[in-house]
Amino acid sequence: MSRVGRNPITVPEGVTVEINGSNVSVKGPKGKLENAFNENISIKQEAGQVIVERPNDTPQMRSLHGTTRALIANMITGVNQGFTKTLELIGVGYRVAAKGKGLTLALGYSHPIEILPIEGITFKLEGNTKINVEGIDRALVGQVAADIRAKRAPEPYKGKGVKYSDEVIRRKEGKKA
Repeated sequence: MSRVGRNPITVPEGVTVEINGSNVSVKGPKGKLENAFNENISIKQEAGQVIVERPNDTPQMRSLHGTTRALIANMITGVNQGFTKTLELIGVGYRVAAKGKGLTLALGYSHPIEILPIEGITFKLEGNTKINVEGIDRALVGQVAADIRAKRAPEPYKGKGVKYSDEVIRRKEGKKA
């Protein structure tokens, strides 16, 4: 059995889970998420817990078992607490400003970079060098944060660029003269 897949998911107070065959809908205080899963994986709700089971031990079913359970757990956590990724801008003149619901980044290019607002994502700024990307969909939060980081990924010689707050940049030594 999958170690992740066999663990039941506890549904907290204020969160409702509706299972319609392979479609799962989760509603909570922060919003609502829906997702369709493989119809071979059975999803049941019993006594305030969601249980995910697989029909057989083929490699495909084993991989889908743990993945399905993890995705449902992330949906429940997202509508209850939400997810956050924090980005830091490191470099002289690198800064961020709010523009409506979007962002304007100055990252050393000849032009400012505009980040358009995305449905389900909110940006919170701490000063002019920290960005908090918040939302209820874990995959969307991670993708938006990765897209912002890709605008100027941190380089290993001076450490300049956009990095995650918990990311460690391995520094390289420059050329010897």
